[in-house]
Amino acid sequence: MIKKDYVGIIQSIKNIALNTFEMKIKSDLNEAHSGQFISILCPNKTLRRPFSIADFDKETGVLTILFKLKGDGTSYLKSLNVNDKIKFIAPNGNRFKLEDKNCLLVGAGIGIAPMLFLKKELNEKGIKNYLITGFKENNEIIAGSDENVIGGSVLDNLDKIVKEKNIEVIYSCGPTVVLKNVARIAKENSIKAYVAMEKVMACSIGVCRGCVIRLNKNDEIVYGSVCQDGPVFEGSEVVWE
Repeated sequence: MIKKDYVGIIQSIKNIALNTFEMKIKSDLNEAHSGQFISILCPNKTLRRPFSIADFDKETGVLTILFKLKGDGTSYLKSLNVNDKIKFIAPNGNRFKLEDKNCLLVGAGIGIAPMLFLKKELNEKGIKNYLITGFKENNEIIAGSDENVIGGSVLDNLDKIVKEKNIEVIYSCGPTVVLKNVARIAKENSIKAYVAMEKVMACSIGVCRGCVIRLNKNDEIVYGSVCQDGPVFEGSEVVWE
């Protein structure tokens, strides 16, 4: 898939949880997959803002993003209205590799966004999956998970769940500490983990090298850009700090 600039029209924007919003955008984009993201141009801001794709309807060309109010970029998005136009680059990054195995999906907070899209893709292929997501408070819950962990860590009992549900592969998105431990749990259970890395991005197209991480490729340490080489990596190849 070739990424390019799009002008989208906002179809809807609604508050779905505490300081968390869902935005649907219609454009000429004709293909997108779970794990990929879009980079939105925010007026008077030099850098575009990246957002995971939470859903995409190929028939209508409508894509969905979720965002939590954090700064100028997300404040700009919240200020928009239905029928306003928005400029973005898409589709950015790689996708989750779908494996026909018993899948566990692990999200943390807004990291649920690509997990919802992944769950939809797995369901369409009839692949068994279970999505568990962690939130700090009840009012932060974003609908769509099979199980929510409130207050504690989404990692609590994860090893137990892997064993009880005979999980064969784990997919995850969230803070680094969550991804690092998901990769560890997967390794301890001799299964594969795919992690969607969250990293502050500058250009979002692999030029500035501002989102570089270390990877272990055949026992050799190399550097990869989250925006270009990821954001999805195998948990075992990431050199966790």
